[in-house]
Amino acid sequence: MVLTPRTPPTAPAYAPAPSVQSAHLAALEANEAIRALVDARAGQDWSPVESAAYEVLLIEWAAATRAAAGDIIEAA
Repeated sequence: MVLTPRTPPTAPAYAPAPSVQSAHLAALEANEAIRALVDARAGQDWSPVESAAYEVLLIEWAAATRAAAGDIIEAA
């Protein structure tokens, strides 16, 4: 299985930047996915696939929080 970040297609240069609200929602969704993964594996060793999935979710969360223009959202 190949893990890739869930990123939207590249927008043309003239497209408006994502709204703060949509970036905030994306950050919340990524944060919930991180929490679910961490909770599901609590107290257990992680496989390489699970570790990679966690890294992808962190990348998604970080990108969404940067796009949220200063909103602070705590990661799991």
